[in-house]
Amino acid sequence: MRKLMRICFAVALLTFGVASAQDTGNHNNMMKAEDSENEVQITGTISDTGKTFVSESDHKNWTITNPEAVKGHEGHRVVLRANVHADKNEVHVVSVKMAK
Repeated sequence: MRKLMRICFAVALLTFGVASAQDTGNHNNMMKAEDSENEVQITGTISDTGKTFVSESDHKNWTITNPEAVKGHEGHRVVLRANVHADKNEVHVVSVKMAK
């Protein structure tokens, strides 16, 4: 009887060890997935102040939530990789590069 209890205890410990090893610890993946879902690439022009962006495709004006990310590109035609918040007409710039 004692041997059976030891075997059950060992199996329980192994099961717990396997289950906890599968937890990757990346509990913020849902937030990152949401951000990357609305990340788009847009071509357009940054305003002279660097606070707004006009897209070429529909000539829509967007407010740049992080204007420091586009510093040095004011007034230029660029390609933005950005998270778009269409309900607020805002973009959060992830990267910027000069358009060809």
